[in-house]
Amino acid sequence: MRVFVVVLATMEKPSDWLVSLLVSRTTFYEDMTMATVAGTQATLYEVRKGAAWITLNRPENRNALSSVLVNELYAHLGIANQDPEVRTIVITGNGPAFCAGADLKSPPGQSIDGGGQAVPYPEVLRAILDSDKPVIAAINGAAFAGGLGLVGAADIVITVDDAQFSFSEVRIGVIPAVISVVCLPKLGTHHGMKLLLTGERFNGHQAVEYGLVHRAVPKDQLQAAVQEEIDMINLGGPNAVVECKKLVRRVSQLSTQEGFAETGEWSVRMFKSPEGAEGMAAFREKRQPNWVKAD
Repeated sequence: MRVFVVVLATMEKPSDWLVSLLVSRTTFYEDMTMATVAGTQATLYEVRKGAAWITLNRPENRNALSSVLVNELYAHLGIANQDPEVRTIVITGNGPAFCAGADLKSPPGQSIDGGGQAVPYPEVLRAILDSDKPVIAAINGAAFAGGLGLVGAADIVITVDDAQFSFSEVRIGVIPAVISVVCLPKLGTHHGMKLLLTGERFNGHQAVEYGLVHRAVPKDQLQAAVQEEIDMINLGGPNAVVECKKLVRRVSQLSTQEGFAETGEWSVRMFKSPEGAEGMAAFREKRQPNWVKAD
């Protein structure tokens, strides 16, 4: 896709992740360009108030994870991470469902029409986990099976209270293998065992109790609730927010001794950073730091 080549050419030092995304998937982008021209956008992308909103846009198919939808979602995550105006990424769905899981007629990883490359679903989940920008999942409706992978991988999850969730794979004789990697750390073995074994449905409030979701709100309050999270993130230093996300992911992988050693050095770097200096100066001078934009 030509727009991505232009973006890469104008960057002084594009990240290795974006270079890999652009260079290794030339055919994929060409296919996406053709799909967009044909009016088959499976996801929508909009930036507003410093947040990139990625909307799964196949309501007639309950936003099932087809190869085309997964490809577009992956590409939009890459675009958002390279946009300096974007500080937060939001993933939501169009229509009554958030995501019904894999599209069994065109599952993720399968070649798309025209022979283009398809992005394996684990790469999408990894892109969310590794995203420099915080990712918020705004669950507008039902999230089943593979769709719960997006819930598990997201950093913050807000759902409508009457949304239905289910690890329904067992009901068709398969298992939620890939998504278990991101969902079980949140659920733990206690809740995870029961939910995966039974495939039972649970609502937004129960999802909060199970640790899969942070907040459950009435449907008409979802957008406002998500914006509250975006606004709070924007109060933090841009680099500090990026480093906090890395910190949470990293510390759980370390022993206590390793953790204190590594985080001690990390803390010193942050206190010595220009952003840290600005934040402490703003605190002393009783003003907003320079990254907080006036309303």
